[in-house]
This record gives sequence, structure tokens and C-alpha cells, in this order.
Amino acid sequence: MLAAGKFGKFLLTGGTMLISVFAYSFVFGWRYAVGFVLLIFVHEMGHYLAAKKRGLNVGVPTFIPFVGAWIQLKEQPMDAETEAFVGIAGPMLGSAGAFVCYLFAIDSGSHLMLALAYAGFVLNLFNLIPVSPLDGGRIVSVISPRIWFLGFPMLVALFIWRPSPLLILIAIFALPQLWAAFKDKNVLASEYYKAPREVRIKYAAQYLILAGLLAVMAFETYEELKIKAF
Repeated sequence: MLAAGKFGKFLLTGGTMLISVFAYSFVFGWRYAVGFVLLIFVHEMGHYLAAKKRGLNVGVPTFIPFVGAWIQLKEQPMDAETEAFVGIAGPMLGSAGAFVCYLFAIDSGSHLMLALAYAGFVLNLFNLIPVSPLDGGRIVSVISPRIWFLGFPMLVALFIWRPSPLLILIAIFALPQLWAAFKDKNVLASEYYKAPREVRIKYAAQYLILAGLLAVMAFETYEELKIKAF
């Protein structure tokens, strides 16, 4: 039964990864599709390993083409610090994966690896928008849940700049939490969101440094891609 369970998890992750590769291949070609899906996998494994480290019951990554992937937390974190710990691990490991692609691109001159690096930097930067269900919303919850109210206008601005059904889907998931926080101020003052000052400062520093580095690397990689295009 244990072996069957492990094989079922492998089929779930491997099967949905293959479906995603197949779908992305029609738009970007199979080489880029494989690399892009692997970058998403690395990001999700960051969440998975962090959840395991905190002793949470967590499911394996599941992929949906043109939406992304997620891990299912079968039990919710007991406090905002644990939620932030799991939340920030994905962008951290995902950013490391994108940076590896960047190093390969610089060393080999590969346009494909540079394009994958750019996608990885942008993907992880996008996930840092401070609104749930994105990772940024989970991270800033330990700093101050009020930051969510800054994240939603960022999401709207991004939609105006680059309209996407995915952004509408994220907004639909974000609105109930924002509305609950707006209606009931006690939600924001609950024990769940309380954390020592040094913990809040630590996550704020990690969040800002990571967002800054990703913004710089995304810009630099984009400039490199423009040069290669000419």
C-alpha cells in the first residue's frame, strides 16, 4: 500500500508535468516547455521541503497548464510565521533555479537558457506581489496583514498593463480574504498574526532583498535578450 501510494504521488506530479510540457510546447516549443515546467517544479519543491521541515502534512506538486502549480497543505499552519516560512521558500529556491539558468546562459551563450532565466526571474517576482493566494501575501502576513491592501492595487495595475485571465482568477481568490480583513479588524489582531518584532524584521528584510534582486536580474536578463534579438 505504501509503495502504491508513493507511485500514485509520482504519477500525479509526473503526469501533470507532462501534460503541462505538452500544452506549453504548442506555444513555445518543447525545449522551452521542458525548462519552464522544471523551473516551476523547483519553485514548488521549495514550498514542499519547507512544509516538510515544519512537520506539516503536505501533498506533492500538481500542475495545471497556463496556471502554474501548487502543493496541497493537508493541514494549515498554526501561525503566520510558519505560513511565511513555507511561502518564501518557493521564490527562494525558484530564484536559485533561475540564476543557475542565467549562469549557464552567460557561460554558453545559449539564448534558450537566457529566456528561461528571464521567465524564472519574472515568475518568482510576480509571486511576490503581496496578496493571497500568491506567495507574497503569505510572506507579508507575518510582517503585517495590512500590506495585502497594497498588493491588490498592484494586481489591478498589472492587469491594466497586461490583461490576463490568470490575474482575474487570482483576484477572485484574494477578494474574500481582503473583505474579511476589511470588515473585521479583529482578524488582523488575532493571535495567528502575532510575531516578535525581530521575526517581522527578518521576513521584511528577506522579502525586500529577494524582490529587489529579482527585479534587477529580470531587467538585466531582458536587456541581454534584446541584444541577442538584434
